[in-house]
Amino acid sequence: MFKSFGLWVAAFVLLILFEMFAQPAWAEELTPDDGASVVMYHRFGEDEYPSTNTLLSQLDEHIAELTNGEYTILPLSEMISRLKSQEGFPFQSVGVSIDDAYLSVYTEAWPRFKKAGIPFTVFVATDPVDRGFSHYMSWAQIREMAADPLVTIGSQTATHLHMIDSTTEQNVADLVLSNQRFQAELGFVPNLIAYPYGEFSTPVIEVVKKAGFIAGFGQQSGAFGTNTNISDELYRLPRFALNETYGDLSRLKTAASALPLPVQDVSPLDTLVDPDANPPYIGFTIPDEFPRSDQLACFSNTEGKLAIERLGPRIEVRMTQKLPQGRTRLNCTQPASGPGNDGRWRWFGRLLYVK
Repeated sequence: MFKSFGLWVAAFVLLILFEMFAQPAWAEELTPDDGASVVMYHRFGEDEYPSTNTLLSQLDEHIAELTNGEYTILPLSEMISRLKSQEGFPFQSVGVSIDDAYLSVYTEAWPRFKKAGIPFTVFVATDPVDRGFSHYMSWAQIREMAADPLVTIGSQTATHLHMIDSTTEQNVADLVLSNQRFQAELGFVPNLIAYPYGEFSTPVIEVVKKAGFIAGFGQQSGAFGTNTNISDELYRLPRFALNETYGDLSRLKTAASALPLPVQDVSPLDTLVDPDANPPYIGFTIPDEFPRSDQLACFSNTEGKLAIERLGPRIEVRMTQKLPQGRTRLNCTQPASGPGNDGRWRWFGRLLYVK
């Protein structure tokens, strides 16, 4: 099947290592599997909300794909542990997350994931649950799910506020309230948070860290791993959003097989755009020895494909148009290399925010 005996031997050895979950020399050499990705859902079978809904037929397709033996589905807590310890990840590791605690999570998603043995995290904003909104789960239903070993409960604040536009005092008060409600209703306080609307900044991260959270997830596309070097990376973790429009099987395969770009020295680090530097100059470094970096391409939702300047290992992304108020997303991708990586992509995604 392989073109040479040497290539066959290399692929066989890699397969054995993955099967045994042995720890490769991640710090010594960039490897084909040095990261993982997380997919994000909201609603299920609620056709009146197409921008946040996943069709039940799509969900069934996704579950069939994720359980076909080609992926390793990990709880988000284990992913965080592996990042902290620099342990690395099994081949094609992927996590599953759901935002907002809609009722269809309880009625549609949970039974399907439970039957398939898929672990997942539900990020809950406590205020809609407290107010008894009809499209949201009740505390009794959340407690029932929390008792399932496959289910992790995370926080999405109390009021699902725009943290990036709120004051430090407002963010602190909101998290204090949500933590109190979790403790009262569930008997524990979650240690993972998903930023409402995927919006975060350096000041928001500081509030989240002081509130006791060990990791924070956004909604920018991308993967994370042991070969990146980004300040407070555990609080800037990306996820691939899935919905009716961006939820076909091809999109899921791309997301679930994604690997990280080994970026370092990212600038500017904060997501908030300086009004005097709009559009911002985006820069990062990729190691010289990293393969296929000549095929790197960057895109934004405002301009499409962007110009790139290379200064040795340094990559400078040039945007020409002033960013509009609110969220802008930038993605840099390149084909992955190595045995078993045909069709896989490396990602670096960024949120940029203009007040």
